[in-house]
Amino acid sequence: MHNEKDFVVRDYNNRQDLRRIIVSKFLEEEPGLGSGSNTSRYRYNVEKLGDGSKIYLTRPAYLKKGFDFRINVENMIFLTRGEYPKHDDIFNDLYLKRKSSHEMARRLYEAIKQVYECKDPEDILPEYSDITFDTGYSVEMILKLVKWLFIEQDIRDWNYSGRAMFMSGVETILL
Repeated sequence: MHNEKDFVVRDYNNRQDLRRIIVSKFLEEEPGLGSGSNTSRYRYNVEKLGDGSKIYLTRPAYLKKGFDFRINVENMIFLTRGEYPKHDDIFNDLYLKRKSSHEMARRLYEAIKQVYECKDPEDILPEYSDITFDTGYSVEMILKLVKWLFIEQDIRDWNYSGRAMFMSGVETILL
C-alpha cells in the first residue's frame, strides 16, 4: 500500500507542538499486514521549494523503529546516491559556504538558529533574502531541510538531546 499526502506543518510554537503534530499524523496511518507488498508505505509532501520540487518524508524508514522517517528532496542526489540527505551533506555544504563568505555564513547561522528555535522557514526567509552564495544548495533548501532534520532528531532522541546534537554540528562549522 502506498499513500501520498500533502502534510504542511506551519502552526507550531515549540518542540512539543511539532512532535505532537507529526506523531499524531503518523498515528492516522493504517497498520501493515506484513513485509514486502503488505507493508503500509507513506509519502508526506512537507515543503515546496522555489523551483517547484518538494521535500517529502517516507515511512517506514529503513530502521523500522516506531515513528522514524526518511527526509527526501525531489530531483537532488546526495552522498547516499539517492534523494535523501545525510547530516554530512548539510555539514559539507555549510563548510563550503563558510569558506566562500564568513559574513554570509554568519547570516545563515542566524537563520538556522531561528529554525532551531521553532520559527518556520517560510516566515523567516524574507528576512534573510540577502544571503547569497556561489556554491552549494539554496538557502531556502537548507532552511527547510534543517527544519525536518531537527524534527527528526526531536522525535528519535526526545529524551536525550534531540535537535541540539545536530545544531552543535552546525555551530562547529559556521561559528
